Amino acid sequence: MSADPGSALPVRTSRYRRRGRHSSPHQLSLPSDSPALVIAVPGSARQDTEETVARIADQAAASCHGAEVLVGYLRGGIDHLEDVLASLVSHDGSLAGVVVPLLPFPNLEADQVIADVVAAAEAPLLIGDHLGPHPLLAEALHARLADAGLARAARVGRISIVTAADGVIVGAVGGEDAVQAAEVVAVLLASRLTTPVAAASLNDPGSIKDAAARLRRAVPRVALAPCLVGPELTSGTLEAIAALTSTECAPPLGSHPAVGQLVAIRYGAALADPAVATMVAQAKGEPLTAPAPRAASRGAPAGNGKEAPAPAAPRAGAPATAGPAAGEAAPAPAAPAVAGAADPAPDGHEEPQPVPPAGTSAG
Repeated sequence: MSADPGSALPVRTSRYRRRGRHSSPHQLSLPSDSPALVIAVPGSARQDTEETVARIADQAAASCHGAEVLVGYLRGGIDHLEDVLASLVSHDGSLAGVVVPLLPFPNLEADQVIADVVAAAEAPLLIGDHLGPHPLLAEALHARLADAGLARAARVGRISIVTAADGVIVGAVGGEDAVQAAEVVAVLLASRLTTPVAAASLNDPGSIKDAAARLRRAVPRVALAPCLVGPELTSGTLEAIAALTSTECAPPLGSHPAVGQLVAIRYGAALADPAVATMVAQAKGEPLTAPAPRAASRGAPAGNGKEAPAPAAPRAGAPATAGPAAGEAAPAPAAPAVAGAADPAPDGHEEPQPVPPAGTSAG
């Protein structure tokens, strides 16, 4: 797989490839010496949380054959992430593990805890991206709404006699960054439901009330679709928010198959980092090839003995950082870009156009 910071999916290459022309993006073909997949779970190990996380780990393991799957919690004294990472061993400086946060969106507090624990670990580690935004999250939210009788089933062939909600709020745990990411999922969900969908923060009940009020100006029945796995909030929080905002609430994502698939996708995307190939080559004593310049990302190595990523190369037409030598003419300016033209993606395709703002019904 090759690195593409703007892509939500890993790109296939020779080392970590998916077998078959139409293989799913979460099905990875891994070498026997693949680093461990460590799922970082917010909160502490409780009975209900452990059961959900165990199912997610099993789903991820089914997509990452050959990789050891471990679970570490950010709080409590049982299976703490720090202890789990301390058990990992690096062979000759090679990558020991990839830590994937079990978080759909950015969460400042949890992200900082993960970063601090990874930085203190002795073995070389990577931190994967959050699970979303991604179309699989919209699929899982649709399923949970249907489970609660708040949306019609995803498949047209199913018989549905429910009276679906007329508008939906995608609830995110976190601050402004989380809400912005949830807005992308809201647009994807609106295209599935053909109903108005808005995004709001579950950490701020006022945000949920404002979103519900906006939707009720156009539709009578509003439902809350919490876009979280479950451990992010304490028990009873969602019920309290639903009662306070007079909305009907769907269950959390829990162990929906999309969650385990996204964990595997983020694991594969982290392994696509060019720095991983460099670390593997160094560990095996192979000659190094110059990696393609790239911008820094969450997939950058962390921990002791890891190298910082190379600076990104300037874009075509960008001004040079150093001026012309004495007696030399300055280079001619680059031709202006055509207005509205999309920059090509690394694989030769155009970048997707921005999604429309959330809060409106998709065609």
